Amino acid sequence: MPVMINDQTLQFHLQGKDVSYVFHVMKNGQLGQLYFGKKIRNRSDFSHLSKRESRVTSSYVYDDDSTFSLDLIKQEYPGYGTSDYREPAFQIEHPDGSRISDFTYQSYELIKGKPRLSGLPATYVEDDGEADTLVIHMYDKVTNLSLSLMYSVYHGRNVITRSALFTNHGEETHVIKRAHSASVDFPDADYEMIQLSGSWSRERHMSERKLSPGIQSIQSTRGTSSAQHNPFLALKRPMTTEHTGEVYGFSFVYSGNFQAQVEVDHYQTARMTMGINPFDFSWTLGSSASFQTPEVVMAYSKHGLNELSQTYHDLYQSRLARGKWRDAERPVLLNNWEATYFDFDEKKLLSIAEKAKETGVELFVLDDGWFGKRNDDRTSLGDWFVDSKKLPEGLPNLASKLNDMGLLFGLWFEPEMVSKESELYQKHPDWVIQVPGRSNSIGRHQLVLDFANPEVVDYIYEQMATILNEANINYVKWDMNRYMTEIGSLSLLKNQQAEVPHRYILGVYELYERLIEAFPHVLFESCASGGARFDPGMLYYAPQAWTSDDTDAMERLSIQYGTSLVYPLSSMGAHVSAVPNHQVKRITSLETRANVAYFGAFGYELDVTKMNKDELKEMTEQIRWYKENRQLLQYGAFYRLRSPFEQKGNVTSWMSVSSDQTKAIVGYYQVLAEPNPSFKRLYLKGLAAEKEYEVSGYEGTYFGDELMNAGIQLSSGYDGSQTGGLEESGDFSSHVFVLVETDQNNRGGEV
Repeated sequence: MPVMINDQTLQFHLQGKDVSYVFHVMKNGQLGQLYFGKKIRNRSDFSHLSKRESRVTSSYVYDDDSTFSLDLIKQEYPGYGTSDYREPAFQIEHPDGSRISDFTYQSYELIKGKPRLSGLPATYVEDDGEADTLVIHMYDKVTNLSLSLMYSVYHGRNVITRSALFTNHGEETHVIKRAHSASVDFPDADYEMIQLSGSWSRERHMSERKLSPGIQSIQSTRGTSSAQHNPFLALKRPMTTEHTGEVYGFSFVYSGNFQAQVEVDHYQTARMTMGINPFDFSWTLGSSASFQTPEVVMAYSKHGLNELSQTYHDLYQSRLARGKWRDAERPVLLNNWEATYFDFDEKKLLSIAEKAKETGVELFVLDDGWFGKRNDDRTSLGDWFVDSKKLPEGLPNLASKLNDMGLLFGLWFEPEMVSKESELYQKHPDWVIQVPGRSNSIGRHQLVLDFANPEVVDYIYEQMATILNEANINYVKWDMNRYMTEIGSLSLLKNQQAEVPHRYILGVYELYERLIEAFPHVLFESCASGGARFDPGMLYYAPQAWTSDDTDAMERLSIQYGTSLVYPLSSMGAHVSAVPNHQVKRITSLETRANVAYFGAFGYELDVTKMNKDELKEMTEQIRWYKENRQLLQYGAFYRLRSPFEQKGNVTSWMSVSSDQTKAIVGYYQVLAEPNPSFKRLYLKGLAAEKEYEVSGYEGTYFGDELMNAGIQLSSGYDGSQTGGLEESGDFSSHVFVLVETDQNNRGGEV
């Protein structure tokens, strides 16, 4: 049984595939944490896992029990102000000004399956037999507030999800100041914390640090999950590697301001908390009202980081993403942005599309500049009607012509923003996020619409729905290019102003949900100045995201490698762009650009009409090869082999393996050439030990165990002579190997 309950001791044991999570009701009625880690067998009593001792400097709950200090006890969802001096999971301000709450155990509820979270994205089940959900009901008799803690455990996965629901059963109003979704107390602090951090054009770089006394925290106050920090952290043992050792993952299914932190106390124990950022946040909880926190997905691996990643990949691809496109092969697209920017008309677009179709492109995407008077980035956001000067026959006609070519049609929107130079802003200056009497900062010449105001959401929905109804549009790139400043809403009361960021994200989710329901055939791709909102919350609505505005192949190695720590390849938009690269001016070969972009939702972002015959031929072959292998590249089991974040970071390698282990594709990338290099060997992963494989570019056959344990001997391409060596071994070089089981009829070839 995945949830085992001892009604006498009030101990709860959640058991997934290889993981156990145990907690209990303590004698003060609050919840204590007992165990989280590798799967253990159930027993009648786990009380021995709770260690209590008297310490002279501690405050304790009972006068006759100096061992019961909450400052020393592992807790499940700790509160503030009753002998625990660590940061709490929640804090509520009451009408009398006090900030003390005491939620004590009332009952539990066991539910087959996994209930939805109202208005919020969350993982789900398709069959109630996939998971069980335990709800612990707590109550504070002084304030008449209840707290329901929800735990869902997937039977066949190493995953436990958590969230919390606060409800006011009284007549008075309370103010929630902090409402994290999960808290876990570990018995020690011998861990290294992994985070995904960066900035625009260098998102989600992996960073590690050893836990030390005090608080180590990542967060966003920008109104989005942000490019600076992703809403994820992992705690691994110091000896844990990609493929060995113990690691815990915590991923927040949310797209707004968040906080994820680990506090190490004076006894070298660690507390992880994750949830909505309490900075500049409060929520007014009126009579009979409830507040639901978003979901934290906790995952566990006993076999290193790569197994943790595969756990998240499988869950997020199949039980977070939804709809028609969840399991479908994503079309090869061409986006016109870097080909034309704002300078285009229908003739130019069709000429690019026609040439792209000849190479095998399946989807043509019209990016920014098709609406209002949008000839630069200073105007027209919010005016979602076609620019008749650029497209005099309208979007329906353009879509029809593209469809006649055999192409799907996609369109760019930035629905959450408005330009000062726009009809919408002139009519509704009150519809932007603002503080009365304060001037608005400008970012990218635009302001943020107030999605905390339902009237704004309704208006934008009608504008977008009109466009999507009029033309045959199969894909929407949903962009968001500006963080929040001067946060306030003219539609909310003065005591609700700190609710704006959360209400805003709820409005974004509502707009997505309405559009998905009305247009289920549309493939949505989320974007936020590239990867500034690449988070699990967005994947619930848009099954793929623009990974970064930086399309340089060498930069993408770090970005895509880091992103893969949590997110599946099917979610990563990855394009081949022109050189010199528009972000870093680097020149890389068309082969290397494709070899990196293959591992994701593949496409191009360049002007094919400016490519020569040889380049077009190469592009055509790339697309042909990708189509033959995209099921494996988008949905195979992903293994990281060599990290760009280790040593000099000169080599990166990864691979994708089919579910039946009959085929694999390996990518190997070198940033700079080395003079007289050492002999190189690449050790593969995920193959069937007993299967015999052909490897493209190599003679003979090799057993899986040999390829994984003895590896592939790589050619350095360098012999020390003036003319010797292979061109592919130089700067910014790459190679893709295809492995096929020898008894397969359809054998892969070298790229």
